[in-house]
Amino acid sequence: MENNTFTIGIVILGVGVALAGLLLNGLYRLDKKIDGVAQGLDKKIEDKAQRLDKRIEDVAQSLDKKIEELVQGQSALRERMAHLEGLLEGLREAVTGRRDAA
Repeated sequence: MENNTFTIGIVILGVGVALAGLLLNGLYRLDKKIDGVAQGLDKKIEDKAQRLDKRIEDVAQSLDKKIEELVQGQSALRERMAHLEGLLEGLREAVTGRRDAA
């Protein structure tokens, strides 16, 4: 009877070791799959970040160009306004008789 109990104990221990091995193997494979998914996600995120950086850079360059155009246009308008102010001053003087309207 003792021999049977010992054999049953050995069998139970062997089955436990086999189940532990299967469980560890499954966990190892699952960990590898998770690592693969994480690497894939990291790559996708990096790709999206690079595209977003490129897009932001393109928009910034476009805005810089438009701002420069606006600044140049503003300078041109100031010059025209100064010229018109001079013409209006001459007209006012001519109308009021301060200067001969040549």
